[in-house]
Amino acid sequence: MRLLIVDDDEAFRTTLARACERRGCTVAAAGDAESALALATGFAPERCVLDLRLGGESGLSLIPDLLARQPALGILVLTGYSSIATAVEAIKRGALNYLAKPASADDILRALAEAPGEPAAAGAVVAEIPEQPLSVDRLAWEHIQRVLMEEGGNISSTARRLGMHRRTLQRRLFKRPVSQ
Repeated sequence: MRLLIVDDDEAFRTTLARACERRGCTVAAAGDAESALALATGFAPERCVLDLRLGGESGLSLIPDLLARQPALGILVLTGYSSIATAVEAIKRGALNYLAKPASADDILRALAEAPGEPAAAGAVVAEIPEQPLSVDRLAWEHIQRVLMEEGGNISSTARRLGMHRRTLQRRLFKRPVSQ
């Protein structure tokens, strides 16, 4: 799959690109709308992961322009600021799917693999919806783990990014992960 990743967070964009390449995708990445539109024409992606917030702009406004350049492009809107209103607007503008962060590369590729309304492919894994939403503690744990991964396991830089003391982060990591 030829995949275009559009996200203004360089660390996340690079990490996701590497993870998708390891899973067999050919990846191009852009940090802003202008670069994304140029890659949509030159790279000719089949799928796109588009961040909802691109610096001061909304990724939603980029959807029609991307589809004008690549009409068959399947777009997944990925955001840490999910809401029903933005999900509906993304789908109305032509997005294939909408996914809230934190999401793994496998979650993202799974969401891109299936078009809405199509039956799941043979052997496809269908995500189960938990009865209870994740607790705040579990979401915090997931976020810490994602940032730690993005920082290459460096506790000090992870603590700086999270705005917490290094020892506090170490204590939280030493505890077992919080269940749902």
